[in-house]
Amino acid sequence: MEKARILPIKNGTNFRELGGYKNTEGRVIKWHKVVRSGKLGDLSDEELEFLKQYGVKYDIDFRSPEERADSPDRVPEGVKYEFDPVFKIDETQSTKQNELLKYKMQQDAQTGMREMQKVYRDVVHQQQSQKAYRQFFDYLLDNSDEDSTLLFHCTAGKDRTGMGAVFLMNALDIDEDTIKADYLLTNRASKNRIDEVIQNLQLKNAPAPFIQSMRALQSVHISYYNVATNEMKNMSGSVLGYMRDHLKISNQEIKDLQRIYLEK
Repeated sequence: MEKARILPIKNGTNFRELGGYKNTEGRVIKWHKVVRSGKLGDLSDEELEFLKQYGVKYDIDFRSPEERADSPDRVPEGVKYEFDPVFKIDETQSTKQNELLKYKMQQDAQTGMREMQKVYRDVVHQQQSQKAYRQFFDYLLDNSDEDSTLLFHCTAGKDRTGMGAVFLMNALDIDEDTIKADYLLTNRASKNRIDEVIQNLQLKNAPAPFIQSMRALQSVHISYYNVATNEMKNMSGSVLGYMRDHLKISNQEIKDLQRIYLEK
């Protein structure tokens, strides 16, 4: 199977390989070892077969109970499904906006961006999030078989999933420019979905501030990443320091992750 950063999944969004990225020592993340994505509820039988052939053995679901109930995952036979909600409710607004937020978005074009920045602060500070990402690392450490791929996802595969990738890539000692580039790749990998949302709003003559806010909610922005990493640096000096202090990732576990996920 050829190596591709964005996987050819038409009935899902933002399916991406983390293989091939180099760390600061020149070691490379193994291909077919870890994949990030949006929801799996609409996948075709052919796409499930593709994921099976790809080697997917674990499916880690970061969504809330409500999101899971609305669109249960479809996974290939034999895949171990793990429900690991980052938030008790869907804070990322990838599925819906409440009435007050909708009203604010119609008045102020910056509402969507501010809302997303709040989400990223919550990812860093909430005990539920910290517990979920600690659990995520336990699953990553379990994925030690040579021919086993772990897939982790939320609804759009951009915020909760994006932060999961940030944590893993820090543990693997990937340089920050590469981590940022992978984080921002969501906007290209999700372009069709984002364009469709915006076009539908334009057809309905939605107010310009509302459209701008919706774009902010549906996309990723470097300011979201910066809000999260700055919060972690203020708390623990660095992202890795935060992971040690608040996710309780040990130095031995970091060595084990590097052994499992990096080429020798």
